[in-house]
Amino acid sequence: MIIRTTEQDSQYRHLETMSIDQILHSINHEDRKVPEAVSLAIPQIAALAEAIADKMLSGGRLFYIGAGTSGRLGVVDASECPPTYGVPHGLVIGIIAGGDNAMFKAVEFAEDDPEQAWKDLCDHQVSDKDIVVGIAASGTTPYVMGGLQQCKNHGILTGSIACNANSPVSAMADFAIEVVVGPEFVTGSTRMKSGTAQKLVLNMLSTTAMIQLGRVEDNKMVNMQLTNEKLIDRGVKMLMSKTGITNYEQAKNALLAHGTVKKAMQAFKQ
Repeated sequence: MIIRTTEQDSQYRHLETMSIDQILHSINHEDRKVPEAVSLAIPQIAALAEAIADKMLSGGRLFYIGAGTSGRLGVVDASECPPTYGVPHGLVIGIIAGGDNAMFKAVEFAEDDPEQAWKDLCDHQVSDKDIVVGIAASGTTPYVMGGLQQCKNHGILTGSIACNANSPVSAMADFAIEVVVGPEFVTGSTRMKSGTAQKLVLNMLSTTAMIQLGRVEDNKMVNMQLTNEKLIDRGVKMLMSKTGITNYEQAKNALLAHGTVKKAMQAFKQ
């Protein structure tokens, strides 16, 4: 019987006998392996990133589907796109097995239903204009696999993110990403290295898409929502740097009047 990498025994024994210092250094040692594993998957990540950007530039949406930690990471990434880049809330959508309540409390057996993901996607009127990315550390989650299969049946482009090589979910996706980070520090606890790897990949995918959509200029979030004083201050300093305005209050008034750094910059140029 083949044991998936994510389920293999930890390389560390008798964790309960370790000192706090030993535990922390051991976890850190394992975490250092994650960026290298992600680096090896960049060709796969690039292919999916390009497909996502193409779909979104054509008016489509990006969906993430997942269960447990994987689902939560997808929801988090989707929820951060509107405030960071000023895009509509429905452009990037994260769906977790078990519904919104599963973000805060595990919903038993939700990930085992192969039919539910498609029902959840249909609630958002998913179509072949969109792209759906299934996130599953194990690469075998029925909720995700069933959703991707139905997407395939309906001609919807798909991607996947898994942390085991040759995962079944990868075979179902048009653009598969596999980031193999090795056994977890606590055996089978995929919220650790696997979750970190998935978060890094999601960062790469959504950030690349937003740059391609023109939501970033130079290296600045010029379309970010001004939802707190920290972001307003950041926006004021961006505007002063980009336009040559030297008076802080003048720049702040212009920023608040136009709502985003980009719009304020455009008004200044006219």
